[in-house]
Amino acid sequence: MQAVRLSETLLRDIENMQPDVVALIRTLCAIPAPSHHEERRAAFIRDWFLERGMQAQIDEAKNVLIPMGLDAHEDIVVIMAHTDTVFPDMEPMPLREEDGKLYCPGVGDDTTNVAAMMLLAQYLHARGMRPRCGVLFAADSCEEGLGNLKGCKAIMHAYGPRVKAFLSLDGGTSHVCTKAVGSSRYRITAKTQGGHSFSSFGSRNAIAVLAQLISALYAQEVPQRPGSTTTYNVGMISGGTSVNTIAQQAEMLYEYRSDDAKCLAVMERQLCAALMEHTPSDAEVELELLGTRPCAQDVDPDAQKKLNHACLDALQMYTGRLPILCSGSTDCNIPLSMGVPSACFGVYEGAGEHTREEWVDIASICPGMKAAMSLIISLFEER
Repeated sequence: MQAVRLSETLLRDIENMQPDVVALIRTLCAIPAPSHHEERRAAFIRDWFLERGMQAQIDEAKNVLIPMGLDAHEDIVVIMAHTDTVFPDMEPMPLREEDGKLYCPGVGDDTTNVAAMMLLAQYLHARGMRPRCGVLFAADSCEEGLGNLKGCKAIMHAYGPRVKAFLSLDGGTSHVCTKAVGSSRYRITAKTQGGHSFSSFGSRNAIAVLAQLISALYAQEVPQRPGSTTTYNVGMISGGTSVNTIAQQAEMLYEYRSDDAKCLAVMERQLCAALMEHTPSDAEVELELLGTRPCAQDVDPDAQKKLNHACLDALQMYTGRLPILCSGSTDCNIPLSMGVPSACFGVYEGAGEHTREEWVDIASICPGMKAAMSLIISLFEER
């Protein structure tokens, strides 16, 4: 995959499809798609491609797969954008257009990128372009949160040995994610005998047990390795019965992250040590693994560097700005963990990701789509 300078005709065609992009974003935003509940959005995307004479199917993980040239070529490049949003809403969320911006929860992450990918893939088909290798477009499921990259895992399980490069359209044009931030996420539950706050005063309190554990976790030193970052967080805590009850049960959600596999292993050991040290004999503490995301493993550095530069070149060519290379937790984690060169960027500028105030600058979508097409078109040739 390389950055190709687009013809004047192709540039005009992308400019002319912008009203269709906005219309498609509006349609997709009106179809709720929380992680694990993407079936309605997936069905729309599948039918949209079928109506345009393209192959499209939904697999068991609720991914929409749009293959091009897979039967004719062994090697595959995957182009992906995820259908799920972080929001649990099962009813359409309000969308408005104001001052050249589209406002809606999930409008950028990742609905705009899904719409852009759909129109670019359809354009290649309509033009009769022939893939130089197998190209698998995918609108994948369960990228967000506790979706645990289920959709991407299913695709890489099915096609992994054939995949030679991987591009995720996610986020915006200002950053290119090329390093995988791995993570482990847990539910930690404390259970005690509890009792009445007055008559049983002195009995072990499950909330206090978790409080001591949290204090210990926040006092830990994160491992330091050159070029890596490691973090931890307690994101939620709940439990107890009433103000006059010594809590019998409390739970918290805890995660640690790193873009270095060895640092992740250190964090796991430190969590286990903290649990052993801060679990009283008259309490029970349970650890439940909710999800993991892997780091990169054994990726050819030269191939990854070549892909990084191709993404940077394409974005600089058509947005006029050089983006920043960064680490992130994206669908790329899975192929990177399997040694496949991978990169992630999006086609828009905006803000408010993962909030209900999220917005996308409509004018930014066109140059972003040109940058994405600059890479994708290198995989095709005229018939």
